Amino acid sequence: MIFRTVKYEKRGDFVSTTSPGYGITIRVEAATHSSPTSLIPAAMVRAGATLTALDVVESHHDRVVVDITCDTRDANHADEISAAISAASSDFLVKKVSDRTFLMHLGGKLEVASRVPLKNRDDLSRAYTPGVARICLAIAADKSDARRLTIKRNTVAVVSDGSAILGLGNLGPEAAMPVMEGKAVLFKRFANVDAWPICLDTQDTEEIIRTVQLIAPGFGGINLEDISAPRCFEIEERLKATLDIPVFHDDQHGTAIVVLAALLNALRIVDKDIAQIRVVLIGAGAAGTAILKLLFLSGLTHATVFDSKGIVHKDSPAQNPMRAWLIANTNHDNKVHSISQAMKGADVFIGVSAPNVITEADVASMAKDSIVFAMSNPDPEIDPALAHKHARIVATGRSDYPNQINNVLAFPGLFRGLLDAGVSKITDEMLAAAARAIAQCVSSQQLNESFIIPSVFDPAVSPAVSDAVFAIATKRK
Repeated sequence: MIFRTVKYEKRGDFVSTTSPGYGITIRVEAATHSSPTSLIPAAMVRAGATLTALDVVESHHDRVVVDITCDTRDANHADEISAAISAASSDFLVKKVSDRTFLMHLGGKLEVASRVPLKNRDDLSRAYTPGVARICLAIAADKSDARRLTIKRNTVAVVSDGSAILGLGNLGPEAAMPVMEGKAVLFKRFANVDAWPICLDTQDTEEIIRTVQLIAPGFGGINLEDISAPRCFEIEERLKATLDIPVFHDDQHGTAIVVLAALLNALRIVDKDIAQIRVVLIGAGAAGTAILKLLFLSGLTHATVFDSKGIVHKDSPAQNPMRAWLIANTNHDNKVHSISQAMKGADVFIGVSAPNVITEADVASMAKDSIVFAMSNPDPEIDPALAHKHARIVATGRSDYPNQINNVLAFPGLFRGLLDAGVSKITDEMLAAAARAIAQCVSSQQLNESFIIPSVFDPAVSPAVSDAVFAIATKRK
């Protein structure tokens, strides 16, 4: 028996929905005369749950045990739903509430599997001693053979220090593990790339750089993840300069690739030239800086940037090279004004910052056929429903709204192409090619205001990105 509803709850300026990320299964024992299969779901729906399944797991002449699965808004909401069931009837006994997300993570999300059989002594002699010694000697004679004769050719290290985990902040290396495991799962699922989480118990820039240098021989690429700015800039640049394998900071360049892809398609709909539009971006960190650099490389000429202290202008302090680049390349008129003033007449808003930093009036003041990319997670810079009242196209970072800007569209296929081509360095040309490949996965017949970017489950995306990157890489050789 399947139930499907959609529930919304107003939270400040943002409309919150239930999410599979807070999915639970509630086991309830009830007297058969109390109509549990109808009254329990009704109580849960009244409490705001989105029901997905009801299963009878035990049945007796006087009682039944049912498992009801539903999506909730958050952990507190799950408690409210459980209480609502108990309050609906004295015949309902909540025996257990299982958090489906925690269940998925029990024991971790990765395992190691052998690609070769070990059925007898002959197999063992070739896979291990004595035969493996010949492979060691061959690699010692020519280190490049490591790509041909070991897992190096298809393996990426997903490296984090836990200093900027999702939108949660600095939680440390242990707390970073579930995210890095998830990243590795996505590599495998979407591009058949073997990836492994490497969570470092240090946030010292020099120690991180040296540690990655030391482990690099065992990997074909390095994916830096959830390392706070501005350290992430220096770590990436120095590793790129010293390693002979590609180094990629997904928080920067993965986001930039998908934003460019979405913007290219959005501009097709509104019939605007990227060289002529005016962009307002809020969030001058790793992602925001990388987005603007790739957009400028692709033809953008006019952008205004805000950080937590206000607008970036010529007198803003240049604490690092990336900030110096923003100062030099944005806000050409050197205006010192508010976000609301900057939004007037803007063609595009891009947010990689915090919830509710722009208003409905701000969006209403934008140019005709405006585009809003509000990507703060889990709550965007503006409620998408409010933005839709005035903007022609709205995108977010959430999976429960149309036009999700999701890095999964980029990094698996990107690394597939890099590894297949044996690339040692990633170029801006490769990033732009990946963005164009993603954009082109949406055909002219499919393209509309609610579909500017393909689904992460579109099987054409990863191969298209891989092929585009491979073509650029092999052309450069």
